[in-house]
Amino acid sequence: MTKGLTQTSLGQAVGLSFQQIQKYETGKNRIGPGRLHAMAEVLGVAVSYFFEGPQFAASAGDAEMEAIHEALSTQEGVRIATALSSISDAKLRRSIADLLEEIIVSKDRAAEGRRRR
Repeated sequence: MTKGLTQTSLGQAVGLSFQQIQKYETGKNRIGPGRLHAMAEVLGVAVSYFFEGPQFAASAGDAEMEAIHEALSTQEGVRIATALSSISDAKLRRSIADLLEEIIVSKDRAAEGRRRR
């Protein structure tokens, strides 16, 4: 997603179906080093990029980093990160981050209030 490719377009670039790409992504099928290298070339990343995911953060005991990675792996997360990175005004970026945090705090407060009733 971060490279603007669909599973179908990545699959076509390396000679695979989108279903096979899905199986690699979910870990249902193992991927050989040749395919991994081909995908890295298409995506313009080093092979090591594929080994920096949430499973490694979790093994280090960092659940927060895993949650961040999962959020940024969604379509909405990519949209938010892309939009935020295009804002050059640091003060505005901080204000947006503050707003998002306040939304979460308000939601948590409302949920806590409903549980008390």
